[in-house]
Amino acid sequence: MPDHKDEIEKLSTAMKEAKSKRAYERYQATYLHLQGYAKEEIATIIGRSKKTVYNYIHAYTQRGLNGLEMKYSPGAPRRLSPEQEKELALIIEHQLPVDVGFEAKYNWTLAIITELIQQKWGPTYTLRGTSDILHRLGLSYTKPTYTLANADEEKQKEFVEITFPEVKKLVDGKIAHVLFQDESMIRDYQAIQKTWFVKGKQRIIPTFGKHQGLKLIGTLNYETGEVFCIEEERYDAETFLRFLELVLEHYPTGKVVMILDNARIHHAKLIQPFLKEHEDRLELVFLPPYSPQLNLIEGLWKWLKSDVIYNVFYSSVQEIRKNVQAFIQRINQKPEQTIDRLCVQL
Repeated sequence: MPDHKDEIEKLSTAMKEAKSKRAYERYQATYLHLQGYAKEEIATIIGRSKKTVYNYIHAYTQRGLNGLEMKYSPGAPRRLSPEQEKELALIIEHQLPVDVGFEAKYNWTLAIITELIQQKWGPTYTLRGTSDILHRLGLSYTKPTYTLANADEEKQKEFVEITFPEVKKLVDGKIAHVLFQDESMIRDYQAIQKTWFVKGKQRIIPTFGKHQGLKLIGTLNYETGEVFCIEEERYDAETFLRFLELVLEHYPTGKVVMILDNARIHHAKLIQPFLKEHEDRLELVFLPPYSPQLNLIEGLWKWLKSDVIYNVFYSSVQEIRKNVQAFIQRINQKPEQTIDRLCVQL
């Protein structure tokens, strides 16, 4: 297998410096390809089709990193000027259809955007043509997600640009382990997600109509990709204290920096004597309030639910527990995949 060490390092740097999610995605796909991942695996990880992954890799093969930049866009001459395209992207990002004259329309569709282009600038496009424009502009047809209105963007930026880089500088020196910590309730009715099935039919998932699941608490090791995870009956200060004790047992040497959210149990008075007693071995670094997207282990919970919970019928908690344990064991056998999937983004 060819040695791509230099290329991999350059791609890793490009991923960290990427200014958009789409640019990051292109670098990540190529990075994983050079690491030996199959195109099918890469497509699953980044949530794109195998053809899209092939196009990214082909562009890199032909022009290197430059081939992955958004400026390369083959095809017919554009009928919208760069300024008009930029304005279109800003309208879609910051306004709703109702804001620009489409009465009682609150969601962007290809039909509405096609009509907007024709009304505002003149060119007439097919729906496919409009779709091509939007993809070129780094837009995609996605489900919205909730964000916490109380989040402080300045504090989030400080964590990403100052706090966490300072922690990483001390790794292998004063710090031996950097762990992202969180709790998650894994329920048997999380959601139904899309899956391949016979055309015109739907897969039927049985249910008892009951709600059951597991309360998990775990850490993700930023450097090694190892996941340490246990099950508890409840989330309280005593549970968290017991977990901290287990973490220090699991990592018997070296200082541990644990990055975590501001849940009440993480600040409980009960754990303060323990933190004081072990201050040479354990330090808690708190994320900015309302910033789950900065906690890398959140990605682990989503991965777990996608692989183990969605579209699956469980008749007992024991079945859920068995499959969750198998999932953790499986990913810990190939921690480099966990690093590539969850850790390189920060």
